[in-house]
Amino acid sequence: MNDRQERQLDAEPGMVAESMADGILILLVLTIVQRSVGFVRSILFCRWLDPEQLGEWDMAFGFLMLAAPLSVLALSSSFRRYVEHYRQQGLLRRFLCHTTAAYFAIGGVSVALTLSVRPWISTLVFGSPDRVELVTLMVLCLAAIIAFHYFVDLFGAFRSARLLAGIQMANSLIFAIVGMLMLSFCRCDASSVVIAFGIACAACAALGTMAVRRVWPSFVETAGSHGASSVWRKILPFVGWVSLANLMGSMFDVADRYMIVHFSTFSPSEALAQVGLYHSCRVVPLLLVSVVAMAGSIITPHLAHDWETARRDQVSLRMQMLLKLFGFGLTASCVLILHASPLLFGVAFEGKFVGAMEILPWTLAYCCWFALFALLQNYVWCCEKAQSAMVALLIGAVLNVGLNMLLLPRMGLLGAVLATAVANVVALAILFYFCGRFGLRLERSTWVAVALPVCVCLGPWLATVVLAAVILDAATGTFLLNPDEKRQLVQAAGEYLQRALRYLPRRAREAT
Repeated sequence: MNDRQERQLDAEPGMVAESMADGILILLVLTIVQRSVGFVRSILFCRWLDPEQLGEWDMAFGFLMLAAPLSVLALSSSFRRYVEHYRQQGLLRRFLCHTTAAYFAIGGVSVALTLSVRPWISTLVFGSPDRVELVTLMVLCLAAIIAFHYFVDLFGAFRSARLLAGIQMANSLIFAIVGMLMLSFCRCDASSVVIAFGIACAACAALGTMAVRRVWPSFVETAGSHGASSVWRKILPFVGWVSLANLMGSMFDVADRYMIVHFSTFSPSEALAQVGLYHSCRVVPLLLVSVVAMAGSIITPHLAHDWETARRDQVSLRMQMLLKLFGFGLTASCVLILHASPLLFGVAFEGKFVGAMEILPWTLAYCCWFALFALLQNYVWCCEKAQSAMVALLIGAVLNVGLNMLLLPRMGLLGAVLATAVANVVALAILFYFCGRFGLRLERSTWVAVALPVCVCLGPWLATVVLAAVILDAATGTFLLNPDEKRQLVQAAGEYLQRALRYLPRRAREAT
């Protein structure tokens, strides 16, 4: 069954499901636009906020991204894995009713509990108990994020790339507009950015509610009675491990900044200023991570579909191709960023964060590996072995903290970045080991694609030479891309070219 047949046969009534290739293409195209908006927004935030306020926003955002899935025990993660399972059983509506009610009930309790411990959170996140007002805004923002993430996971589960990309685009646009207005006409500090982010998430949750209300009547039960207990017995082990994996992933991501705040030799204000410097260095690399994360949100349901229909070999082939393409693409993007870094830090950031250029190459490299980890964990999700990702992230987080304690006092910010890079490599290697045990067979060329981001640390020109050699081999040889993979890429490119030509004026199409 090809992608076109999959799209025709498996679309849920009222909800348009694209093929995996179409979904990724739609997301990538719209992500370019969305992330362009986000890039401009991030540059303006870096220009308008002083380093300490920028550090406060970075720490606040890190806390929100950690707390949001933890507050609902990552329950919505079950959508991407089990929507296809219950759809085929004719029990989709019941599954969604049970999980949605539990999701928002747990989220409401978590928000109330978080409000009751605001001074402790202020000390934990900012290294000082005097930012309770900002923490209050963060908790209100958390409620909006929980609602927003529900619809992101739901639209991804239905393989509706248009709805998923649309709600993400709306979030980025609203956040940018409201954020710039708040910083321009209200207080120019981290609290204004938090308020803007909360407004954007709340508005997009409202849009998601309207979209679901239109298609909800089409989710018709086609099977007999099915108790709630059987649903929970099926999904709770998966949800539990994914929740722990998300917690480990978030801790893994924020460990270096928390170490800077709590274990460096700086005062709380100086430490937040260092975090602000680090934030400026992560602006562009995190755009790359977000692109892969958005692609992953549409990849998981398609891999789950192949898994549920007993096409396990197809899952391995798709995963291998995705690792290669994203490995090459991320490295090429990093090389371009290195060449553009003087313009970025000297002009866009007005020279405020020039010192961050020293840590940029290693930041780019570890962000690539973190993105590839997020992509690869889709395989263990399909195998219902989410605990493997949790174990890999736990080991990586412990290593990250240990190396930070060793390197941070001696090397400062560079030591924190090197510790995070090593931890990412180790976590990714452990996840590869587990995937191999669960049946994922990878060619040596895939390992080359995964290791390729390290060339970024050689400097822009040597990295360019290495990348050019890789592209040449991929185009003319058979090691990096085998003949079957090249055939698939050429065929897909031809199909999308034909679609693009349909939108050209008639004369231009005839000339082509």
